[in-house]
Amino acid sequence: MQTIAFYNLKGGVGKTASAVNVAWHAARWKHRTLLWDLDPQGAASFYLGVDDGDGYKAGNLIKGKQPIGRLKRETRWANLDAIPADLSMRNADIKLTENGGAKTRLKQLIAPLGESYELVILDCPPTLSPVAESIFAAVDYLFVPVIPTHLSVRAFQQVLDWIDSKNYKHLTVVPFFNMVDRHRDLHVEMLVKRPKVMKGGLKTWIPYSTHVEQMGDHRAPVGEFAPYTPSAQAFRAMWFEIAGKLKL
Repeated sequence: MQTIAFYNLKGGVGKTASAVNVAWHAARWKHRTLLWDLDPQGAASFYLGVDDGDGYKAGNLIKGKQPIGRLKRETRWANLDAIPADLSMRNADIKLTENGGAKTRLKQLIAPLGESYELVILDCPPTLSPVAESIFAAVDYLFVPVIPTHLSVRAFQQVLDWIDSKNYKHLTVVPFFNMVDRHRDLHVEMLVKRPKVMKGGLKTWIPYSTHVEQMGDHRAPVGEFAPYTPSAQAFRAMWFEIAGKLKL
């Protein structure tokens, strides 16, 4: 099993849409995939149609009183399961620090999932906190969507600096440009001449698109309802690039 996360310190940069679309493509290619929605807002759960469950308590889960396997739900797509978000996860920072071992607890929780899944994808809340530390310790790759603007690139640099200060030597951080509007000069300039901090990131970039916004109407990944659009094709290319890195 490999574990990856979609994360950004900033909200509104398209991390959830990216996580959902990549998970859907992984499942289509017959990889048993689980998406865990760690963001209390629950957008990924909504897109996948698994936001109507009984919920759970973050404290019980972190303490080991609630087995993680019982939280997973089947989606309507083969090979794709999800652990829905729960509002109690807003208190996960407190619960992690209360029970000690904050940095390794999430990794311990995820480990049993390797019996059932090849790929676990985490959709993360926009925060630098004990939850973020636990996520960074648990995953092999951290994929960071970046809008081609100076402030978004600066926020990504702040994340890199913070990760460097915490010495996560096992973690590979991979940025990619998202919500790209080719009608904006700055977006085009950054695509052509990538900032130094973006080097080594994914070559694939995701365009700004109304079809991504329509995921909420269809409660489905873009490839499900608009497979021939530029955004759907971009997510497909992104999946192949990520699969190559993961050697899937």
